[in-house]
Amino acid sequence: MVEKNLKFYRLRSRLTKKELALRVGVSPMAITHYENGDRKPDIDMLHKLAEALGVRIADFLAVRSGQHQYVHCEYRRNNALSKNDREMVCESVEEYFDRFFQVVDALGGEVLPAYPETRCVKTSRNAEQAAGLLRTHLGFAEEGPIPNLIGAMENKGIPLYLCEMDNAHFSGMNGTIDGRPYIVLNTCMTPERQRSTLVHELAHIFCLFPDDMDEDEAESFATAISGAFLCPAKDLLRELGPRRTHITSDMDMVAQEYGVSMLLLIKRANILGIINDSLYKQFMIEASKRGWRKHEPSRIAAETASLFEMLTIRAVSEDEISQQRGAELLGVSYDDFDSMLHAREDQ
Repeated sequence: MVEKNLKFYRLRSRLTKKELALRVGVSPMAITHYENGDRKPDIDMLHKLAEALGVRIADFLAVRSGQHQYVHCEYRRNNALSKNDREMVCESVEEYFDRFFQVVDALGGEVLPAYPETRCVKTSRNAEQAAGLLRTHLGFAEEGPIPNLIGAMENKGIPLYLCEMDNAHFSGMNGTIDGRPYIVLNTCMTPERQRSTLVHELAHIFCLFPDDMDEDEAESFATAISGAFLCPAKDLLRELGPRRTHITSDMDMVAQEYGVSMLLLIKRANILGIINDSLYKQFMIEASKRGWRKHEPSRIAAETASLFEMLTIRAVSEDEISQQRGAELLGVSYDDFDSMLHAREDQ
């Protein structure tokens, strides 16, 4: 699978075909032929490509199953990502999940839970109601904070890929692998924003939006569902009371308890009439002065996707794959994987 791996590492290096071609002394069309599989680079060219991309030749030869059917949901109309960045996200998703499902297949393919039915939560234009229905559909209580949302989704058969992309225009996306929904989150965001983005993607996966709702309205509606899902109305009325005249420190504690940003909590409080428009405007002005509109400090610990690591350790423990293969699939050194393996054994 030289072609797939070459494209992945080129995009990861943020190089266009023309830029890579200049580095290795060929035409951009030659790079296109290599990436399409129409032409195979010889060993000398593999050396040049590896050096240009800062990888090993072995990385180009890493096995990619090529057996999975990916459907990447279309980017939102107003998404500002470049074409290269969009391709890079999709290639990264396929490279990651190709490794993930090699472990799943080694364990017999039945280790993932059945995922909930998609596109079946009927909604009107009531975000509060839609959020409650979504919570029920996913097996959560109608009220209360939801800790470790990423782990909860993995336990419901929805694999997540946490990628590091230093681009403010990308927060997350969803799609399917052989029909199974997946979600990607950008780890360069705060944990609070990752949680709200995750629920935004869940809304797109599981909710049926009204037929006459255009794309912009659907995006706003998914965002509203996310807020109501993470901070149910009954919870906020109980935690904050029916009316507030000041923004006080206990609200910061509530934001931490529910795993959301203060921006989201205050927005929800305004929507529910707990704080009036004037107080909300004052808060937003102060938040802008502090730089919170772009970089609000996090108050909670980062959530992690641990399913891939757990399944890999299990596959090695059951002698389905070698320890060296386990390290390769997780993309870590043999020594690091050995430490992970024995740390699990000691628990």
